[in-house]
Amino acid sequence: MAVMASDFAIAQFRFLERLLVVHGHWCYKRIAQMICYFFYKNIAFGLTLFYFEALASFSGQSIYDDWYMLLFNVVLTSLPVISLGVFEQDVSSEICLQFPALYQQGPKNLFFDWYRIFGWMGNGLYSSVMIFFLNLIIFYEQPFRSGGQTADMSAIGTIMFTCIVWAVNCQIALTMSHFTWIQHLLIWGSVATWYIFLLGYGMMPSIYSENAFQLLVEALAPAPMYWCATLLVTIACNLPYLIHISFQRCFHPMDHHIIQEIKYLKKDVKDQHMWTRERSKARQETKIGFTARVDAKIRQLKGRLTKKHSSLPPQVIMPPS
Repeated sequence: MAVMASDFAIAQFRFLERLLVVHGHWCYKRIAQMICYFFYKNIAFGLTLFYFEALASFSGQSIYDDWYMLLFNVVLTSLPVISLGVFEQDVSSEICLQFPALYQQGPKNLFFDWYRIFGWMGNGLYSSVMIFFLNLIIFYEQPFRSGGQTADMSAIGTIMFTCIVWAVNCQIALTMSHFTWIQHLLIWGSVATWYIFLLGYGMMPSIYSENAFQLLVEALAPAPMYWCATLLVTIACNLPYLIHISFQRCFHPMDHHIIQEIKYLKKDVKDQHMWTRERSKARQETKIGFTARVDAKIRQLKGRLTKKHSSLPPQVIMPPS
């Protein structure tokens, strides 16, 4: 009955080490990164809508097609997030067991504090500004087709949405430390799905596709400006994060950054002395709560006093004469 009423049941205590040190560490980082990425991608997407509404005097007109907005969270960005929450591993299970101090990243809340949350929100704000205003600057009254036509609102909206799809999927690829073929398939397959949808949606009769009718085939794909703008905006959106993570790894590396570099350079094989030293440093003293430490100290003092009194010789009381 206790097992049925509990959230977790451990058959033997020897399974507890792997549950905490390996799966506990992975689970904390996966959930923390996944939630922060949700903040990022929805801010980057939603604020572009707000910028256009402000530019259009809040007329209620949307710059994106309704189908674009419907597919963004459901199809185009959902599967990469699932792959992040299921397959992400900053280090392998063997390394987690050899470096149990990595588990302390969870109790110390290094990946889900307010500094990191606001950092991801700021990253989303920056990306939304780059996506919206860079595209406006590039395509404002500029002919981008061979006939000299300028981009209308449907073309600008599709170009911006293409940049969003590329930016957020490249961002999650930079966030991941561990790749499998499933993750590559889900990330780059989401980008390919956008182009497949845009091609199929444009081939539908104009009564259904409306302003997107033959948009990719006739207007966007033949224009080099479309592909150059997509590349430029995607790089501009992800460049600050790349600089930040490079600076952190070079000058303020975290524990898992050092271990990743050691494994990548195969120093665990070439320099066994350094590898042993790093492993011994990782076995830190267990940190417990203040109240538990005080209670343990009180029990220790009581034990010493009891032992001291028991070791004293019995006193003989002489009767009065």
